[in-house]
Amino acid sequence: MEFFKIRRDIPFMENALIFNVVSLITFLAAVFFLVTRGLHLSVEFTGGTVMQVTYSQPADVEAVRRAVSGLGYHDVQVQNIGTARDLLIRLPAQKGVSSAQQSDAALAALKAVDASVVLKSAQFVGPQVGEELVSNGLKALASVVIGIMIYLAVRFEWKFAVAAIIANLHDVVIILGFFAFFQWEFSLAVLAAVLAVLGYSVNESVVIFDRIRENFRKYRKLTTVQTIDNAITSTISRTIITHGCTQIMVLSMLLFGGATLHYFALALTIGICFGIYSSVFVAAAIAMWLGIKREDLVKHGGGKRETDPNDPNAGATV
Repeated sequence: MEFFKIRRDIPFMENALIFNVVSLITFLAAVFFLVTRGLHLSVEFTGGTVMQVTYSQPADVEAVRRAVSGLGYHDVQVQNIGTARDLLIRLPAQKGVSSAQQSDAALAALKAVDASVVLKSAQFVGPQVGEELVSNGLKALASVVIGIMIYLAVRFEWKFAVAAIIANLHDVVIILGFFAFFQWEFSLAVLAAVLAVLGYSVNESVVIFDRIRENFRKYRKLTTVQTIDNAITSTISRTIITHGCTQIMVLSMLLFGGATLHYFALALTIGICFGIYSSVFVAAAIAMWLGIKREDLVKHGGGKRETDPNDPNAGATV
C-alpha cells in the first residue's frame, strides 16, 4: 500500500558522509556517558528488597509510589500482580540498611497513607541474582547479533551483514547512552526493549537490502549509488506507514501506560527513531563504502531477463 509515490529518486548517498559523521559523534558521546556515568541499574541487577502487599480495596499505585519515594528511593518499581488489590514493590539495596529494616520502613510509610495495607511477603534479592541476570542479558544480546550476521550473510552477502550489525549496534549503544546520560533506570523491561529494537532495526535494513538486490537485477546500467538511492526512495512510503503506526502505539504506551511501562516505551521510542535513521543512512552507506556491487548479488548466465518496462536502463541477465 502506498499513500504517495515519489517520482524522482532522492540522492541520499550524496550526503551519506555528513549523516555518518553525525552518527559517529552521537555514538562516541553515548560511549563516553556509558563509561563516565554508567547505567542506573534496577533492583533486578543490583539486588534489593522485593515486597508483596495487599489492600482491602483497589490500591492507588501512584499514592504507594509517592509514599515509598518519600523514604529517599528513586524510580521505585510498583506494579499490580494478580488483582488490583495486590502490589509488588521493588526497593534498591541501601548501604548499611538490612532488608528487614527496608521493608519495615516502607510498610510504615504505606500504613500512614492507608492503614488497611498488609505485608504478605518480603525477601532480599542478592547480588548473585543480579550478576546472573547481567550475564544472561549479555549472552542474549551476543546471540541476537551473531544470529543476525549469519542470516544476512546467507540471505544477501557478507558486506550487508557487516553493515547491518554496525548500524544495529549503533542503535543499541545510543539507547544505552541516553539511559546513562539521564540516569534513567535500566531494568529487565528496558533490556527487552533493546533486544526488540535490534530485531526491528534489522527488519528495516532487510527491506532496503532486498530492494537493492532487486534493483541490481532490474536496472543494469544504474551505478551502485543510484541503485541504493532508488531502493531507499521506493521504500519510503512503506517506511512511513509501518514505522508511523508502530510509533503511535509506542507513544501511547509512553504517555498512558504509567510508570511500569514508561522506560520500556521510552527505549522503544528512541530505538525506532534511530533504527530508521541507521537503516537508511548508516547501513546502506557502509554497504556502499564496503564496495557492494551488482556482481555480489546477481548471478550471471542461464537465467531469464528481468526488465522494468518503464525504465530504459532495464535488462539485466539473472
